[in-house]
Amino acid sequence: MKHYDVIIVGAGSIGMAAGYFLSKEGKRVLLLDAHDPPHTMGSHGGDTRLIRHAYGEGRAYTPLALKSQQLWDDLQEQSELPIFQKTGVLSFGPVDTPFLKEALESAKAHHLQAEKLTEAEMKRRWAGLQFPEEGPYIGCYEPDAGVLFVENCIQTYRDLALQEGADLLTETPVKDVTMRDEQISVQTSKNSYIADDVIICAGAWNRKLLQGVDLMLPLQPKRQVVGWFEANDQLFGSCEGFPGFSAHTPSGIFYGFPSIDGSGVKVGCHDFGQVTEPDEMVREFGVYDEDEDVLSQFLKTWMPEAGGHLKKGLTCLYTMTPDEHFIIDTHPNNNRILIAAGFSGHGFKFASGIGHELTQHILKGKTEMDLSLFKLNRQALTT
Repeated sequence: MKHYDVIIVGAGSIGMAAGYFLSKEGKRVLLLDAHDPPHTMGSHGGDTRLIRHAYGEGRAYTPLALKSQQLWDDLQEQSELPIFQKTGVLSFGPVDTPFLKEALESAKAHHLQAEKLTEAEMKRRWAGLQFPEEGPYIGCYEPDAGVLFVENCIQTYRDLALQEGADLLTETPVKDVTMRDEQISVQTSKNSYIADDVIICAGAWNRKLLQGVDLMLPLQPKRQVVGWFEANDQLFGSCEGFPGFSAHTPSGIFYGFPSIDGSGVKVGCHDFGQVTEPDEMVREFGVYDEDEDVLSQFLKTWMPEAGGHLKKGLTCLYTMTPDEHFIIDTHPNNNRILIAAGFSGHGFKFASGIGHELTQHILKGKTEMDLSLFKLNRQALTT
């Protein structure tokens, strides 16, 4: 069997970033993916993702967000493709929304540029916003935040990893990972390989793969949808200053993007989705009436001039832990197996930083940043 220093199972956003950083450090790396990344079969499809720094999910995320932003900026310098666009990001909702309180505290704790805005100030700045009478509402606006172009990010890391000497096998599903004392065996649909270290970061397929190494984790994949709607670009165009957004409403948590180059306003719902297994997911958008309805109803209520005709709809896989925090840790019985899982909902923005930290763990036996929030032994994963 061919031997590598590191085998990465799942060459999506985190896997491809780690593949580049490890190869750059001289490691012999094999990247394995069941498809051909970037692709639409996992969790990284859909063109764009937001990157925020003042973090409503917990201020402990902010140092990793800032490190990731630095690495995305570095990647932009190495790419002719657009990686990041600074649109600003507005998070808004009722005044007592815990997410918004934490985002503002995160900005204060980490000395970030962020504005606390009243409902009137938001309407004055972005005329396309409409607020129901149940308010009042507040906003947290981050002018330095913005949009990452997903496929470009992954393609650039892929190109760089290959330039640094990494091997990449696409359309190559992993069937089994076997722990040994000194090395790890990885069996694919085509061949077997061994490595000193293995990173398992296969998105919605993580749960099944980890069962093979005697690790049962509460990772739940869901079918998720996003849609692009016709909009008045004078109100909602990125060039006109409309930001990416996160909206905390009585109907759920919605997120979205300005109309970029006439694409229409893109919107998704964090709380929406059908529980599924990744190989059984219904991939066609619009099979269920609510696919479009849940998105269009949000726009009609909060951004009525962005709630026009549906231009495009897509599905993707969304995999989360019970507490919605990530998993970044070593296997409890073998510290040569690194696990990166449960990122859906807000994980893509951190892919560069997590790939870098996984690399540091392999090189030095520990990460540079404090990632204790993401340990396997936390209560949400053990009860």
